[in-house]
Amino acid sequence: MPSTQRLDATDARILLALGRTPRATAVALADELGLSRNTVQSRLARLEQGDALRSAEHRIDPAALGYPLTAFVTVQVRQRLLDEVGRALAAVPEVLQVRGLTGTQDLLVHVVATDADDLYRIAGEMLEIPGVERTNNALVMREMVPYRLTPLLERAARR
Repeated sequence: MPSTQRLDATDARILLALGRTPRATAVALADELGLSRNTVQSRLARLEQGDALRSAEHRIDPAALGYPLTAFVTVQVRQRLLDEVGRALAAVPEVLQVRGLTGTQDLLVHVVATDADDLYRIAGEMLEIPGVERTNNALVMREMVPYRLTPLLERAARR
C-alpha cells in the first residue's frame, strides 16, 4: 500500500544522504546536512513509521541468491477470488512483487527463477492457484533503467 505521507525538502535531503551512505548514523547524517541529531532521528523515525522509508531488500540482487532469470507475468483472475489469488502468490518464494492492474489483465507479478525450466515450474504453480484463469510471461532481457528515486528526491530537496 502506498504511503500517504508527504515529504518536505528536509526529508528529501535526509533520504538522499541515506541513499549515498545507507549505513550512516544519525550523527553522521546530521553533520553532513547541517541539521541537529534530534531532527534527523525524529524524521527518520517518522519516515519509518509512516512507511515512506521501506525495507532495503530491493538492493539485494536476486542473481546473488541463485536466481538470475527475471520475468513479469500478467495474470487474469476470476474477480471474486482476487484476494485469495494474492495470498496464494505471496506464498510463492520466487514472487517478488504483485501489482493490481486496470485493463484486460488483473495482476502484474514480478518473479525470479534459476533458469527457464524453473520459470516453467513457477508458471505452472501460478496456473494451479484457484481463480487464476490465464497467465502470460515476459522474460527480462536486460535492465535499462534500474529502480530509482534519486531524481525525484533531488527535485523534492530543491523545493
